[in-house]
Amino acid sequence: MPTEKLSVLMLSWEFPPRIVGGISSHVNDLSLALTRKGITVHVVTCDFPGAPEYEQIHGVHVYRFNSKIPSHSFLSWIFSMNQNMAEKAIDVINSYNENIDLIHAHDWLVANAATKVKNAYGKPLVSTIHATEIGRRQGIHTDYQRTINEVERHMISQSSKVICCSNYMARQIFETFNVQREKLYVIPNGVDASKFDIKIDYQGVRRRYVKPNEKMVVYVGRLVHEKGVHVLIGAVPKVLSALPNVSFVIVGEGGMQDYLSKEAWDFGVAHRVFFTGFVDGKTLVSLYKASDAAVFPSLYEPFGITALEAMAAKTPVVVSDTGGLAEIVEHDKTGVKVYPNNSDSLAWGILKVLQNHSFANTIRENAYQKVVKDYDWNKIADETIEVYRQAMLAVPVPRSKVDVSLPLFKFDHYPEELRILVLLHILGAVDSEHAKSAKELSDMLGISIEDVRKLLQRLLDLEYAETSTDSLRRPRYYLTKKGIIKACSLFS
Repeated sequence: MPTEKLSVLMLSWEFPPRIVGGISSHVNDLSLALTRKGITVHVVTCDFPGAPEYEQIHGVHVYRFNSKIPSHSFLSWIFSMNQNMAEKAIDVINSYNENIDLIHAHDWLVANAATKVKNAYGKPLVSTIHATEIGRRQGIHTDYQRTINEVERHMISQSSKVICCSNYMARQIFETFNVQREKLYVIPNGVDASKFDIKIDYQGVRRRYVKPNEKMVVYVGRLVHEKGVHVLIGAVPKVLSALPNVSFVIVGEGGMQDYLSKEAWDFGVAHRVFFTGFVDGKTLVSLYKASDAAVFPSLYEPFGITALEAMAAKTPVVVSDTGGLAEIVEHDKTGVKVYPNNSDSLAWGILKVLQNHSFANTIRENAYQKVVKDYDWNKIADETIEVYRQAMLAVPVPRSKVDVSLPLFKFDHYPEELRILVLLHILGAVDSEHAKSAKELSDMLGISIEDVRKLLQRLLDLEYAETSTDSLRRPRYYLTKKGIIKACSLFS
């Protein structure tokens, strides 16, 4: 089949400007690369404040549906979101007279919509598994995790072909879900190195985060246990004992932020650790390029796209010798590998880069050349197109049912103000039209209205929420874009 006639329906819960994790940038860059190859790409994704319901981005058709769905738990919101995603996907297929050749789904969050549309139209389904629940949690320990694991299993069983981003992930999927080897394809994530080939105000960026003559070390990623940020905080005093003029910039959102801040205070290094929260793409590039080293201390890492970004920005990288990171980085040639979950080893790796300027220059240049050679999106698009062709030749997989019973989201895992943040999200309070009153939140959470107001004020101070007023001029509360990203980071 000629490439230019191939048409793909791509499903993803996040797509710019909704950026929760690495899936968003992956789907964006892959869809653009496929379009450059002559593939027609239709992306169906969740809405986001300020983003249009439909737009065309350099030839990629992007459709956003209403995801402001009041639900009693995150998993029930996922189920309802999938219903709306499936309806939007069906509208897209019908609008193009069913001229869609296959469906490409990204991760378990869109599994239900993908399998519904696949079964309704008999289209081949290709799934990209970006991570697994058993890997994220080091096993399956709760009903919540078990549900996600079973959704992943169902999605894989319904897929003609399954893409994963590293050999590490391929082994994990093969062993966890007993997938036939001929069904699995390893295609790495990519990075557009040209996005990092820009001039920045080097001194201006550094002045925002570090003092003159200080070294700057950056971490980029979600603030969750699996990313090993706590290992980095543990390494900070060890680095400073050998090299006092170093500051650390922590970029990202996640449920561990308060814990990490407290750890920094307890270690006496809070004045050298700066938490930025979520930053936009331009700021992120500037941070990479202005830093003396980028650190990725993951405990579990299917791939490690942030490490690729740092390498593309010519920032020396220090990474845990685990998962996909171990495949990306060659020790002492394109970066430094350290033992996972070991603050002493991490401190050693950071100091090795910061104290040896010649070595740092060598690994940064080697890493950049590796990125350009091996992780180019045009090459990745070619490999993905071949998987599409194989999927269209594959024997259709049998239909089966999935258990969609959904346990409650565990609100008690988070401080009270974050419970309110999560509740505002699953109630769809993401704009003034859907804002909620303090009394509504008090009734749902069983917290006194006075306490709710205090907690809401904290969300306002953090710029996670805004207020509007009803007809009686009573305040009502809803999430800002920053608040939506924060809530989603707690889910993922």
